[in-house]
Amino acid sequence: MRTQVPKQELFQQLWPDSAGIDVGSSSHFVSVPPDRDSTSVREFSAVTSGLEALADWLKACRVVRVAMESTGVYWIALFELLCERGFEVVLVDARRVKNVSGRKSDVLDCEWLRRLHSYGLLSGAFRPESQVCALRAIVRHRMRLIEDAGRYIQRMQKSMHEMNIKLDRVVSDVTGHTGLQIIRAIAAGERDPKVLAGFRDKRCRASAHEIEEALKGHFRAEHVFVLSQALACFDFLQLQIAGCDEQMEAQLSVWHSAITDIPKAKARKATGRNHPSIDLHTQMVRLLGVDVSGMPGMDPYTVLRITSEVGVDMSAFATVGNFTSWMGLCPGTKVSGGKVLSSRTAAVANKAARAFRLAAWAAGRTQTAIGAFYRRLKARLGAPKAITATAHKMARIFYTMVKTGTPYEEHGAAAYEQAYRERTLQALKRRAQNLGFELVCVST
Repeated sequence: MRTQVPKQELFQQLWPDSAGIDVGSSSHFVSVPPDRDSTSVREFSAVTSGLEALADWLKACRVVRVAMESTGVYWIALFELLCERGFEVVLVDARRVKNVSGRKSDVLDCEWLRRLHSYGLLSGAFRPESQVCALRAIVRHRMRLIEDAGRYIQRMQKSMHEMNIKLDRVVSDVTGHTGLQIIRAIAAGERDPKVLAGFRDKRCRASAHEIEEALKGHFRAEHVFVLSQALACFDFLQLQIAGCDEQMEAQLSVWHSAITDIPKAKARKATGRNHPSIDLHTQMVRLLGVDVSGMPGMDPYTVLRITSEVGVDMSAFATVGNFTSWMGLCPGTKVSGGKVLSSRTAAVANKAARAFRLAAWAAGRTQTAIGAFYRRLKARLGAPKAITATAHKMARIFYTMVKTGTPYEEHGAAAYEQAYRERTLQALKRRAQNLGFELVCVST
């Protein structure tokens, strides 16, 4: 008796009106379903007229959804244009596309993208709404300006060391009030160490005599010239950073408020020198609907950096696990045969995760529950893993606070230590009971 071989089950197309785009620096290759045009694959120039022609062709081919790889920065202009034209654009990680098996060598990248997307095999990358993207561009640009300013500070210090001027030995910050006054005087032509030491602020720890001795050097013309150039670039970057602050304030002011009654801010220490010169606390509470900066290690500037990356709407992430996984903060799940092979976090270059890690490091120095959590893990796992685990914990708290509007409640390090001791004791009791013993607590 012949056995009938069952037919192979085929995938069902979920999105037949899909297109795939292979993004390049000079041109883009586009694939549409074969029944929509006699030439199902076309090449379009990357200039604006080419992008508009590409969108017109997709409309003519009755395409609804478009899948494209996130190649460098070349996809941004095309992505924004297609979104404005009403297409549902899915941004795909190129590594995930290559990992899908079954591709033949004669299939173009754009055609392969279209096939995978039509069967629902591609997951889109997260991209916040346009309003958040606009804020993100300014915040990232401001951070790059701060990094550039730091390089010119190093150049000023190098020039002074070449002149044997030890300003950084007597002032904690060469770009502070005293340091900048002395540097500007040197660039203006002042050479007398006693006159330069007269710019000393009364709050400086070093005495006027110590500063005078540190400023005795040989003021060679070439080194003074380089110092003046670096100072001019530093001043210019400070103006650019101030312009970014104004632009951020203008963008934040037009955002929809999550709450109307904004609580007054608690007394805070002076913010860092690189923090924006605007009322970020009020703006962040107004947008998020909750004071996230009340969490240990969080300041309004850190909240701004995180918000500019993830947005104010947490519905883009179905669960808190999706949120932390997107940032690469959650433990890995490499399991085979019920055995955990690796729990290392994913190597993700995520700016929001970096902000959470910096906040975790700062929280570890506080006498709070999160600080106690960090110190306990640091003693057992080391600082790097403790920072990542604490950042993961803080990210989960951030997600819950923003999504539910629940304020953060601090119970203190002592309460955390007591709760941890009780959990450990209960675990020991259960283990002893499973082994047939009874655990007796001896009071001391």
